[in-house]
Amino acid sequence: MTPHNASGPSRWSDLDRPPLNATALRRGLLHEGGLWTSVDVLQRTGSTNSDLVARAASGEAGEGAVLVAEEQTAGRGRLDRRWTAPPRSGLFFSVLLRPAEVPLERWGWLPLLTGVAVATGLSRAAGVDTALKWPNDLLVTVGGEERKAGGILAERAGEDGVVVGVGLNVTLRADELPVPQAGSLALADAVSTDRDTLLRSVLRSLEIWYDRWRSAGGDPVTSTLQETYAAGCATLGRQVRAELPGDRALVGEAVAIDGDGRLVVATAEGAREAVGAGDIVHLRPA
Repeated sequence: MTPHNASGPSRWSDLDRPPLNATALRRGLLHEGGLWTSVDVLQRTGSTNSDLVARAASGEAGEGAVLVAEEQTAGRGRLDRRWTAPPRSGLFFSVLLRPAEVPLERWGWLPLLTGVAVATGLSRAAGVDTALKWPNDLLVTVGGEERKAGGILAERAGEDGVVVGVGLNVTLRADELPVPQAGSLALADAVSTDRDTLLRSVLRSLEIWYDRWRSAGGDPVTSTLQETYAAGCATLGRQVRAELPGDRALVGEAVAIDGDGRLVVATAEGAREAVGAGDIVHLRPA
């Protein structure tokens, strides 16, 4: 039922989409010796990633800073795609990480690590099976179809930092979807769409995975990140088209995630190519 007020229909109501409780989030996430050092909730901003990169540059934010927005007006996905959603309909947040113990060449694992952490946290808190589309899309099943419900974007923050942003559709209804291929936790029959609970679960999962990866010096094998990502990756075993930089396309079967987090594609001619950047299109159902 669409909520109404005296001036007509409203896009959301406090009953349907209550605000995040910043005080409770801080109480649940900030503790001595933990990763998370601050949690700020903005009512409205352009992009939490841009804001947190700026805060890091000015010295206002340290490692473990979490910035959440109730609404983003200029949210970005990969390749500068726009990400829009009604206020309070999802989770839009960014975190600042400074993995000094990890060699720079392994930092490319951070978006994949975040995907594993988000999927794990949502499985626990929402009861939704979230699959990962390489490199950084979050998929849910709606009416038997895979739909994109979220995405991850990592950006450098100075010489020693990375800001990782997550956008996740939580309560979006079918008539609010930006494109027909999109989905949300509500449309995937989540047992809970309480955003406070979901955010706490995702950030706790991210802390566990980040600590494990950092303790292993970023080694994707020792930290079990590589095998865990592969186990939850919906792209593996599929026929895909990789749209690569320079207007080049590669078609074949996605067969592995290599030690650098790249997608290995086997072509019909028997060649194998590791894709480090590009758009991946699933060509047939799993």
